[in-house]
Amino acid sequence: MPPTLASLVQHSALKLTVRAGEDRLETPVRWAHVSELADPVPYLEGGELLLVTAMTLDAEDPEAMRRYVRRLVAAGVVGLGFAVGVNYEDVPDALVDAAKEERLPLLAVPRRTPFIAISKAVSAAIAADQYRAVTAGFEAQREMTRAALAEGPAAVVARLAAHVEGWAALYDASGAVVAAAPEWAARRAARFTADVERLRERPAPASAVVGGAEDDDRVELQSLGSGRRVRGALAVGTGAPLGTAERYAVHSAVALLTLSTERSRSFQAAEQRLGAAVLRMLLAGQPDHARAVAGDLYGGLLDAPFRLLIAEASGETDGDAGGGPLAEFAESLESAAARAGEAVLVVPDTDGRLVVLAADGGAVVASCTAAYADKAAEDAETVVGLSAPTGPIAAAGAYKQAEQAMSVARRRGRALVEHEELATGSILPLLADDAVRAFADGMLRALHEHDATGRGDLVASLRAWLSRHGQWDAAAADLGVHRHTLRYRMRRVEEILGRSLDDPDVRMELWLSLKTTSTPSTT
Repeated sequence: MPPTLASLVQHSALKLTVRAGEDRLETPVRWAHVSELADPVPYLEGGELLLVTAMTLDAEDPEAMRRYVRRLVAAGVVGLGFAVGVNYEDVPDALVDAAKEERLPLLAVPRRTPFIAISKAVSAAIAADQYRAVTAGFEAQREMTRAALAEGPAAVVARLAAHVEGWAALYDASGAVVAAAPEWAARRAARFTADVERLRERPAPASAVVGGAEDDDRVELQSLGSGRRVRGALAVGTGAPLGTAERYAVHSAVALLTLSTERSRSFQAAEQRLGAAVLRMLLAGQPDHARAVAGDLYGGLLDAPFRLLIAEASGETDGDAGGGPLAEFAESLESAAARAGEAVLVVPDTDGRLVVLAADGGAVVASCTAAYADKAAEDAETVVGLSAPTGPIAAAGAYKQAEQAMSVARRRGRALVEHEELATGSILPLLADDAVRAFADGMLRALHEHDATGRGDLVASLRAWLSRHGQWDAAAADLGVHRHTLRYRMRRVEEILGRSLDDPDVRMELWLSLKTTSTPSTT
C-alpha cells in the first residue's frame, strides 16, 4: 500500500511526533513538498505532506494560523510537518490549536531530521508500493494466462474477481452475460446490460464507469475486440476505485478475453471455408462426405433435424455478408448458439447473402423467429427465409424452400417468412406480385374493354362459369340468365381471346388471373 502519515511516524530514522490529527494518520501520502510561502495552495495538487519552517509565517497568531490551516485543508493537504528548533523552538500553540480545530495531522520534525530525509522516505515508499503493484499485476497476469489456456474465459473472470476483491462479468457481442464470478454476480451484472449496449455503439476500445443501483459499488466496463467492432465487454465491480495492481489485472484480463473472443482472421477464414465446403456437399447430395469433412465441428448438427436459413440485407443496406447488418445478424445467431451450447454453421455465399444451418427447435432458430417474425422488412436490416425441418439427404430441397420463403418475405414486405406458412396457407397471397398482376391484366384486358362498351358482361360470366367447373345450368342460375345466353358469352370469350376454354391450362390461367385481379396487393 502507499505510504501513510502513520508509516512515516513509525519510521525510526525520522523521529517524527504527532501534535494534532491523531485520528487521520492512515491517510495515504502522494508526495512530500517543502514550501515557505504564506499561501502555497496554488502550487499544490492535493495529497501532499507539506513541510515548513515557518520562515514567512506568523505561527503565533491564532487568526492567521486558522486561515492558513483552512486553506491547506481545502487544497487537500493531508498533513503538515513543522520543523522545530529552526525559527521556533517548538510548534506554536496557535498552529496546534488551528490544526486540531480542522483535524489536520500536524507532525513535529526535529532539527536533526532534514526535510530531504522525509522526501526520500516518501519517495522510497511510493516506489516500493508501485513495485509491489507491478509485481502483483504480473503475477495476476500469469495466473489468468494459465487459467485461460487450461480452462477458458470463465476461469479468467473468476481469477480477476478474486484479484480485485470484487466481482467480474463477461458479456458476449449481444450484451448477454456469459460468465460471472462469484456466482451471485450474474444477477448484478445483468442490471448493466443497457450500459453494455451503449458501450457497443462506440468504436473499440471503449470504457465507461457506472454506479450500482443497490450496493453503490463502482462498476467499470471495458470493451473487448481488436478492431473497431466490439466483440464483447468486461464488467468489474469494486467498492472503491481500482488501485495500480488491480488496474494491471484488469488490463491483462481484457487482453486475454479479447484473444479468446476474437479469433484470428486466418482461423475465421479457414473455418468459413470448411463450412462452405460442408454446405456445398450437402446441397450436392453428398451427406456422408459432408459429415466426414465436418468432423466434430459440425458433425452433431448433421445428425439431427435442422433448418436452413437464408438472409440478405433489406432495402438499400449494404449486403456484404462480411460486414454491416448481415455480420451483426450472424453474430447474434452465433451468440445464441454459444449460450445454448449448440453448433451452428454460418456461411456467406457469393450473392452477398448469408446461409445458416441450425438445429431445429434450438436456440438459434428460436432467437431468429422471436426477433424477426412480427417485423416488417422496412423495420429490419435483414430479410430472412426459413426452411422446414429437414435432414442431410434433403438439404438441397430445404435450400430451395428457404429461398422461396425469403422471396415471399420480400414481396410481402416482411422481415421473416417460414416455409411452413407457404405449405399450409393459401396460394392466393403469393399472386400479389407485380409480374403476376401484369400477366393477369394482359390476359383479361380485351374482355374488360368489351364489357366497357356495354355489349355484355363477359368477365363476370367467365368467373361464374369457371367457379361452377363449366356447369352451364348452375352458372347461368348464378348470373340470372338463360344457359344459352351463357353459352353465347363463352363463345365470345373464346373469339376475343383466341383461345379454347376446353384447354385446362387456359381455364387455369384465366381463373388465376381473375383471382389475382381481385386480390389486394400486400406490397
